Amino acid sequence: MQTDLTIKETIPAELVLEDFQPEFAIHFERLNKAWLNKYFVVEPIDEYVLTHPEEAILNEGGAILFARYGKDIIGTVGLKNLGNRMMELTKMAVDDRFQGLGAGKFLCRNAIEKARNMKAEKLILYSQTKLETALAIYRKHGFVYIPLEPGKYKRADVMMELVL
Repeated sequence: MQTDLTIKETIPAELVLEDFQPEFAIHFERLNKAWLNKYFVVEPIDEYVLTHPEEAILNEGGAILFARYGKDIIGTVGLKNLGNRMMELTKMAVDDRFQGLGAGKFLCRNAIEKARNMKAEKLILYSQTKLETALAIYRKHGFVYIPLEPGKYKRADVMMELVL
């Protein structure tokens, strides 16, 4: 017979969505700098957004969401308000140690729903062709490729949109 502790240990933790809280700012920076440094470099715009998320995203009518798995914050995504009912899905990141749990899909789906609830009519995003997993998640959620608007990020070679 199994004890309650053994049974609980065999049940996987569920992903839980969390809204931005000041104590989560460190995770927004940590998670994003990890993938940026792994594949690219942290550009000046990244440094500003990641170290000043309230000024860069939240105070402008945006949102930052987090995926919690058990006690760990394992992923994040931002929604930057661009005005005219348009938002940028930005800074989506999942901790390498927790990839494969569906956190990227979870964050993307919840960001889309949050944007709808915030009355956005369109979501755009910038990405890079080497980020194949992220691009697959975006396509699965209905994002389509559009011509790249150059200049926002040096690393971006892809732009996508989703009409809500």
